Amino acid sequence: MGSPWVDHESWELVEEASQACGRDVTQLLLEAEAEELKQTRNSQLTTFVLSMVVLDAVERTGVVPNFTAGHSLGEYSALCASGALSFEDAVRLVAERGEAMQIAADEQDGTMAAILGLDDDLVVAACARIDGDVWVANYNAPGQVVIAGSPSAVEEAGEKAKELGAKRAMGLPVGGAFHTPFMAPARDRLRKALAGVEVRAPAVFVVANVDATARDNAEDWPQLLASQLCSPVQWRQSLYTLQEGGCATFVELGPGTVLTGMAKRTLKGATALSVGSPEDVDVLLAAVTDLKPSEKQPGGPGEHLYVTERLVVSPCAGLFTPKEGLSNGDVIVVGDVVGWVADEEVRSPFAGIVMDLMAVEGERVTARQPITWLRAK
Repeated sequence: MGSPWVDHESWELVEEASQACGRDVTQLLLEAEAEELKQTRNSQLTTFVLSMVVLDAVERTGVVPNFTAGHSLGEYSALCASGALSFEDAVRLVAERGEAMQIAADEQDGTMAAILGLDDDLVVAACARIDGDVWVANYNAPGQVVIAGSPSAVEEAGEKAKELGAKRAMGLPVGGAFHTPFMAPARDRLRKALAGVEVRAPAVFVVANVDATARDNAEDWPQLLASQLCSPVQWRQSLYTLQEGGCATFVELGPGTVLTGMAKRTLKGATALSVGSPEDVDVLLAAVTDLKPSEKQPGGPGEHLYVTERLVVSPCAGLFTPKEGLSNGDVIVVGDVVGWVADEEVRSPFAGIVMDLMAVEGERVTARQPITWLRAK
């Protein structure tokens, strides 16, 4: 699934990810067979890294979010997109999360199934009527709830759900009962990893899986990320939170279009699109350009970025020092230095007119955080 991105500038993140976690992510994205990728330690790492490649490609065009959210593993992508986690820390956390969940799944046989066409409370009731270990794991969309637990209990709960009116109980090709108490050993291991990383206050609100609440603080997230492993993903409720916050356009970044379908099913009248290939970036730019004024949410400098506008992003994390004398209206060419982050030069990959500096002198920025807003000449 990585092949469409190999020749794109954003592919450089794959090598950075390999160095961060000590695994050959390139091999997984380009050569791994399906059986290898089904292992959660591999599927989580590859999905996250490719989502970050897509995010980087979108950020290079100047499109930035007003809110972020991610389904299960995608919560790490959402935190990276908001600046709460550095890319390197997130890669290491995702690798540790995948390994911990793989071990937990190997030790406790489990599976998952989607219950289609039944109200949430009746799915909960179906699980409660089974003398076995089965729970709701994902509230995905109206009439789409995922249950998880021991294989026999999941099968029984699926049959009970059909008795209560479900249209279908569909087994999912997964290797464990994720977002249930079966993941308690993984949660304990992940807590130790989370204690070793810095979580910063996100630049935009991030909606949490555990309670569908939008947050812009740092201190809650280590516990939320740990709790997420044993708690159901409140995705449908998260979509409602985003809509209530004023979001009308939802963009899914990364491989697949599952979340796009969930958004369309849950939020009538909302615009939802996915970016999974370099060609999709152009589609996104066209969609952003065509938004009505009421659909563009306020967000400070750079809130209305169009196809002719670009962002220069930080190459690393550290304190930002702008180039002396650089100001709005200055004309720069490709390769010009716009400042320094931790003594590393920030050079513009674009030519254009400086519209605004999006970081101030002495501000601590994250890798790939927008630094300068340009209008291309």
